[in-house]
Amino acid sequence: MSGALRAVEPPTLPAPAAAVQTLASSRPESLWADAWKRLRRNRAAVISAAFLAWIVFTAIFAPWLPGMQDPTLQDLKLGAVPPSLAHWFGTDELGRDTFARVVYGGRISLMVGVVATLVSLIVGVSWGAVAGYRGGKTDELMMRFVDILYSLPYIFLVILLLVFFSRSILMLFVALGLVQWLTMARIVRGQVLSLKQQTFVEAARALGAGDAAVIFRHIVPNTLGPVIVYTTLTVPAIILQEAFLSFLGLGVQPPDASWGTLVSDGARVLALFPWLVVFPGLALSLTLFCFNFLGDGLRDALDPQDRRDVL
Repeated sequence: MSGALRAVEPPTLPAPAAAVQTLASSRPESLWADAWKRLRRNRAAVISAAFLAWIVFTAIFAPWLPGMQDPTLQDLKLGAVPPSLAHWFGTDELGRDTFARVVYGGRISLMVGVVATLVSLIVGVSWGAVAGYRGGKTDELMMRFVDILYSLPYIFLVILLLVFFSRSILMLFVALGLVQWLTMARIVRGQVLSLKQQTFVEAARALGAGDAAVIFRHIVPNTLGPVIVYTTLTVPAIILQEAFLSFLGLGVQPPDASWGTLVSDGARVLALFPWLVVFPGLALSLTLFCFNFLGDGLRDALDPQDRRDVL
């Protein structure tokens, strides 16, 4: 033969390390990793989260911040002066620094919002999870009770609780939290109804897990997405309700002060000293806006129907 036949070389297989790296890169990302990437692309949510982190840091570490004045320190000779370099937000009619009062008032408002939200979270998640998992008459009875409470004007329930019991800040936590769990219960119940027939729940039952273990160790953790989103929207709602109650004189009682009480006090002298309303009102409004923007961003990021490739 005039020419030698060339042996066909077998295709080269990738090295084991390269194959493993290729396989790892082709694996889909988890829901939380994908949600974090999409949340970072939402500028409004990122800016809101940064602003809220700054507010929380300032409120927590207010006593140790350099230059922070005592909010209870009165200077009757100074009186009410407009904003200046010495007093960024001015002073009130008793000579107290408004900036310090706004910062310390934020501690009370944020604490009320967070603690009352935790109360509603515990009650709502437990109630909705048990109702959705048990089903039948138990679900019917529990959810009809929720419907009855929904028909009542909850803000008047809070006012009645504060009037008949006490106006302490602890009672304010309990009263606001106990009327905010209804929507949370409905959200969790809907999630549990769609999860309780999944294979991982049947596997947990087959392994001998009791009802409580199945609900709180297997089902409830899988509802965290909607729960986190609604929690970020519940905090500003409670802060706003506390401000409304404080404006009526039923919220935080002196000597403590919240943004609501500062706005209420400043409204009485609005024509003379407008900065006493502008700055606490601005702090309250910006915080509420940021919580809502963050909640909207989390809702979009955690929506399983809206997952898409992140560039």
